[in-house]
Amino acid sequence: QDFKELRASCLSKGLLFEDATFPAHVSSIGPTVLSEEKLRQIQWKRPTELEKHPYLIKDGASRFDIMQGKIGDCWMLAALGSLTLRKHFLENVLPRDQGFQDNYAGIFHFRFWQYGEWVDVVIDDRLPFLNGRYLSVHPRTSNEFWPSLLEKAYAKLWGSYQNLSGGYISDALVDFTGGIQVQFSLKDPPPDLEEILKAADKSRCLMGCSTSGQSTRNIELKNGIVQGHAYTITGAEKIPYKNGWKHIIRIWNPWGREEWKGPWSDNSPQWDRVDPKYRETLLKNKEDGEFWMSCENFKEQFSWLYICNNTP
Repeated sequence: QDFKELRASCLSKGLLFEDATFPAHVSSIGPTVLSEEKLRQIQWKRPTELEKHPYLIKDGASRFDIMQGKIGDCWMLAALGSLTLRKHFLENVLPRDQGFQDNYAGIFHFRFWQYGEWVDVVIDDRLPFLNGRYLSVHPRTSNEFWPSLLEKAYAKLWGSYQNLSGGYISDALVDFTGGIQVQFSLKDPPPDLEEILKAADKSRCLMGCSTSGQSTRNIELKNGIVQGHAYTITGAEKIPYKNGWKHIIRIWNPWGREEWKGPWSDNSPQWDRVDPKYRETLLKNKEDGEFWMSCENFKEQFSWLYICNNTP
């Protein structure tokens, strides 16, 4: 589908685009995400029906715009969270020649890397709702729609929303960048893991990690970590602590809430012994799904580390 041709045609006819190849129908959701009764209750709404002044992106795209919905696609959203930290990659996936302000015709497009080339995926902007709530990823700011529309395009690429339930961050990282990815098992981690993380962060790689367990069950442990879940790694630092140095890692949960409660978490006493200039720069004590953790705890709590870069 040619985005520019379809948009021009809709604008000339004064129509809003309706995508027959990924219709506002149960077939685009998938048969087992919900019960039959609930599937029948799904309504499709355009952002212009939900908000008086919708935006594709408002004040820049950030991982904190994303809050996972009912679809079990934390692997894709964790990769997307990482993508927002690397603007040149994000602008490739999310073309800027579209929005709700100019030439709006209910049509959007996104680009993903598939089998050695960039594929342009066109969608209409009808989003699925159940009992008035988003079935898909929902934006933290009610009038910003890039996460929901990008997720819809990715669901179309995979055949349905249901096909996004359960997957590997590494696949999504490659689909968003066309890059090279490498995985490390944290059950048998490399001896220089701290240096690998710091080097990957410095060279602007995209990074994610996952916990072991059933992704369909999402059991939250007492320490705040969710089993069978994917997270984004958003930073790696080496800071002076007591009489030596401490390697700490910053991690973000695509739910947009539920954080680690152990050492180096937002309210932990470890931060009281850190030089205020480091503490003020690094610690943002908010309920936003993001937290710090020591490298030792990281190896204990997570099972896989994924790193993706656009060059070997």
